[in-house]
Amino acid sequence: MEAERPPVPPFTTTEGAALKVRLAEDGWNSRDPARGSLAYTPDSRWRNRSEFVEGRDQIQAFLTRKWARELDYRLIKELWAYTGDRIAVRFAYEWHDDSGNWFRSYGNENWEFEPNGLMCRRHACINDLPIKPEDRLFHWPLGRRPDDHPSLSDLGL
Repeated sequence: MEAERPPVPPFTTTEGAALKVRLAEDGWNSRDPARGSLAYTPDSRWRNRSEFVEGRDQIQAFLTRKWARELDYRLIKELWAYTGDRIAVRFAYEWHDDSGNWFRSYGNENWEFEPNGLMCRRHACINDLPIKPEDRLFHWPLGRRPDDHPSLSDLGL
């Protein structure tokens, strides 16, 4: 059996659900596909844009492709709603392609968790907006977003 990944459902407090969201953000900002895939059940099912992914091997391959294409990736997630074993988030991330074109990608995710805290379902809708380099808002060093960096709401996003 997989180890527990706290916080675990049921999500009964805003603080517990928000911590789960922040830990997910930290994992994605690590840009480490192997580490990132461990947050999901071995048979986790995703819909990401128009791509359907199933299982950790496919998740790891997906994340490897993503971060090879989306360079200097920086993400902020924000809790939207929670109940029982489900959490809804909204997010934005900034990245550039290999030609130096910058984007801010906006989206929403719906998550479902197993009792041990591993995510078994992830449904993501995402839109990309081209931005100018001077319009970037996420400037922290690559890796975990600093605790004092503004949230999406604080940035007006």
